[in-house]
Amino acid sequence: MKKIIIVFIAALQITNLAAQGEILDKIIAVVDREIILQSEVEEQFRLLEAQQGSVPPEARCLIADQLLVKSLLLAQAEKDSVEVGEEEIDQQINSRVDYILSMMNGDVEQFEKYYDMSILEMKEKYRRDMKAQLLSDRMQAMIVETVDVTPSEVREFFNTVPTDSLPYFSAEVELSELVVTPAINEEERQKALDEITEFRRRVVEDGESFSKLAERSDDPGSAKQGGSLGWVKRGQMVPEFEAALFKLKNKEISPVVKTEFGYHIIQAVERRGNTIFARHILAKPEITFEDTRKAKKKLDSIRTLILDDSLSFTVAVKRFSEDEESKNNAGMMINPQTGTTLYTVGDLPTEVYFAVDEMEVGDISEPLEYYDARGEAHYRIIYMRSYMEPHKANLEDDYAKIQKAAIEQKKAEYMSDWIDKTAAKTYMIINDDYRQCPNMSKWFEHTAQ
Repeated sequence: MKKIIIVFIAALQITNLAAQGEILDKIIAVVDREIILQSEVEEQFRLLEAQQGSVPPEARCLIADQLLVKSLLLAQAEKDSVEVGEEEIDQQINSRVDYILSMMNGDVEQFEKYYDMSILEMKEKYRRDMKAQLLSDRMQAMIVETVDVTPSEVREFFNTVPTDSLPYFSAEVELSELVVTPAINEEERQKALDEITEFRRRVVEDGESFSKLAERSDDPGSAKQGGSLGWVKRGQMVPEFEAALFKLKNKEISPVVKTEFGYHIIQAVERRGNTIFARHILAKPEITFEDTRKAKKKLDSIRTLILDDSLSFTVAVKRFSEDEESKNNAGMMINPQTGTTLYTVGDLPTEVYFAVDEMEVGDISEPLEYYDARGEAHYRIIYMRSYMEPHKANLEDDYAKIQKAAIEQKKAEYMSDWIDKTAAKTYMIINDDYRQCPNMSKWFEHTAQ
């Protein structure tokens, strides 16, 4: 669990002095109007120790160098009026908190006991750090966004790599999918509707506690927080939910609202300008065994049509697939690790790996069950479009990968030049304690001391 917490803190780029005892703080550098504190270096040093067990002697020097780069980027972002939206900050913080909660099995009490603050307090506490991280990331992306390489530069880059250092690529496949989702039957739909209607009656007519009833919500993330969704802005929720929420007055309970998730009742607890602190209770219709049996039967019938040459896999995807993302890409599955259509064996979902292990190009799998990020069941058949044997990197088969590596190297060189040029015209002071760091000499060339 400690490792999980450390990863979270590192991702937020925060300084939590209380966790390890009080630190005598001091300013170690000023970059334009950005200030770097010794406590920031020490905190990141402790995080590295906790993650790696031991760290090299020069670790503090390397950390200070990274903080100087970040401060230079933030200073430039301010000059260029680069901004990040509050919604983007909220999304990043929420996703990190949700991840930690998921690793704690949704135990809010454990989360709050560990951090000694509520989830909402945690989110507010680290907004500034998250904003700084997003701004520096965005500024860096803007600096290198025009960097590209020509085919001759790709070849030149490839030729600089010694033959015995060329990577060996594992077998790779390109796959397409056709997805069918079990349809909710009317009986289960009515059960969920009746349940949420009864919840609303108990709150509105009987005066029962909304937050207490929300503990029975089918949304596990908010159920343990009394249905709390925190502060919500427009654009964060699905349209039907949002439309109902922003019609409500303070403390008002919505009518029953139907969305893709199920049936909700919503409470607007408090308004602050264009944001609302919201609660909800969700009743989600259950998928029965019969529902899944029908979905699998439908998918098996589609597979038979394709195998009988009644229609191609691509046409079948267009007509029948219920996954909009892959459907709009002719069924092609996108590897979330790389953003490309190529999968190595290690990248494949487990059920897909076992299905395609014995397949050849042009084969179609039997219907496979899988679960999406919301834990909902779907069924798909897999079509193997291409297969590449394990091999040593070469320009003919691996041009896209080599091109990407060449671009990344060129971006790194471009970024290094930008740092040197920008530091030379930026007001900068660095504490003499860091003159002993070999990697810091380039920074001291540009200080005002």
